[in-house]
Amino acid sequence: MLACWTDYLSLFRVTAAIGYLFLLLFSFFITVYTACFNGNCQLLDSCSQATDCGPGLYCGNCPSLGKSQPFCTRGQAIMPTSIVGGLPFNKYSWLMTHNSFSIVDAPSLQGVQRLTFYNQEDTVTNQLMNGVRGLMLDMYDFNDDIWLCHSFRGQCFNFTAFQPAINTLREVETFLSQNPSEIVTIVIEDYVHTPKGLSSLFVNAGLDKYWFPVSKMPKKGEDWPTVNEMVQANHRLLVFTSVASKEAEEGIAYQWKYILENEAGDPGVKPGSCPNRKESRPLNSKSASLFLMNYFPSYPVETEACKEHSARLADMISTCFKAAGSMMPNFLAVNFYMRSDGGGVFYDLDSMNGQRLCGCNTIAACQAGAPFGSCKNITMPSSSPMTNTAGSFSGSVQFSKSASTIYYPNQFAIGFFSIPWMLFLL
Repeated sequence: MLACWTDYLSLFRVTAAIGYLFLLLFSFFITVYTACFNGNCQLLDSCSQATDCGPGLYCGNCPSLGKSQPFCTRGQAIMPTSIVGGLPFNKYSWLMTHNSFSIVDAPSLQGVQRLTFYNQEDTVTNQLMNGVRGLMLDMYDFNDDIWLCHSFRGQCFNFTAFQPAINTLREVETFLSQNPSEIVTIVIEDYVHTPKGLSSLFVNAGLDKYWFPVSKMPKKGEDWPTVNEMVQANHRLLVFTSVASKEAEEGIAYQWKYILENEAGDPGVKPGSCPNRKESRPLNSKSASLFLMNYFPSYPVETEACKEHSARLADMISTCFKAAGSMMPNFLAVNFYMRSDGGGVFYDLDSMNGQRLCGCNTIAACQAGAPFGSCKNITMPSSSPMTNTAGSFSGSVQFSKSASTIYYPNQFAIGFFSIPWMLFLL
């Protein structure tokens, strides 16, 4: 009798174990079946690969904020002119990339190991396609040509060189020719001493036909022409140089005559403080109608950018807005622009444009032709639990390569650049 009971108990345990296993498998398949995939995942939804996320999103993560599991993150900007058009150029806010050319994994064309910092992860073409409308480019005389370098002491070296500047400018020309209603701004940190070097460079790149003439730029803080007027005149490329003499010599606008700018590097990300750059007029000056807000640390680290582009960015925008006498930044310059904890720089741009163009908390709530403050009811996404542990940080908005690799400046590089020369790298 006891033996029979033991056999029955063993059979019961086996049956229960099989049933439990079946329930686990059933639960797993239900979870997989109901999870979003194949482009159906929305902002902040869990994802396992790049193709899971919907248009304008990519599958990312933010370990520096404790979010190590992948989720769908904003990767493209909303063009404010597509919702509220026809206003002066200086009434809009645009995304700008700091050292747009200094791209992770960019091959060395000099046959030596490059020794410098990196600030972006995808090509300039892709940056433009994702809504970037401002490019910061450092140009130097190098190899009997003009090159893009991330260097110091006003000199380009083979270990700080990226590529001839005309390559990047031709990317801009292609974008402008294929997008006839878009406007791009280029700010040049200028170390070119070749006479007429810059003006010849832009002509050779085919960009002179889009040139916004210096003679038409407002000199005393007045409004710029409307975006419609700029498009109709094909004045869709604004170019500024850091060298004052080139305005008269080459017709290239001197940056700090037209643009107010806060400090770059660590001073520009210090909470509660937004000092003007020493070359710039005070931020509350009314003599210039464009405001470029720098927001990037002195030492760029990819994995920290998502934290930098979280709530602290919105706080700094508010701080700089007040420092500039209630003037909203026209350009927001950042490193690793697609890294965030969800909405990132794109969300903040939406907010900036919404507030200034229609009095709404996001540009998506604006209604063309409606009275100021008349806003659509837009539901903003909130954080949701992330349960999918598969996948990796990879770009579905066309990163050049997977961004899963973490690039830290090596100790020699930090030691080499942790001297006054490093200021030139900003």
